[in-house]
Amino acid sequence: MSKEVESMRAADSDRQQIADQLKAALDEGRLSLHEYDERIGAAYAARTYAELLLIVKDLPRPGVSAAEVRAQARKAARRLPTALLVLWTIWGALAAVNVVIYALVAVSITEFVYPWPIWLLVPGVALGAVTAGVQVIRNQNRGD
Repeated sequence: MSKEVESMRAADSDRQQIADQLKAALDEGRLSLHEYDERIGAAYAARTYAELLLIVKDLPRPGVSAAEVRAQARKAARRLPTALLVLWTIWGALAAVNVVIYALVAVSITEFVYPWPIWLLVPGVALGAVTAGVQVIRNQNRGD
């Protein structure tokens, strides 16, 4: 949510929705009765969406198991940023086209053809190094 939306006033139905989420967390054993009581009071006293969201910030959606939460976190950690996915897609497409053209030329000519698609390894290795660096940085930031 944007800062502007978070600063908007919450309605009674929004407070009730948060109260229902807190009740589900209590039923699942994620909250003690004391924590539930504190958070319910804060939910009904909340005036803005930001205050409501802060109350349930550390809770997963109702019905989500710990294994599912861990699996979602691992999946998010493995996912590459969109810019890198686009770059890998472009590089893969260019590499495939160059290798196909090279194969067609090599088959149609009887003499030796310099294997020029090998030069595509240079940007591929550079892209691989950037990808590895991004993953290392993301892992370090997640460890903080």
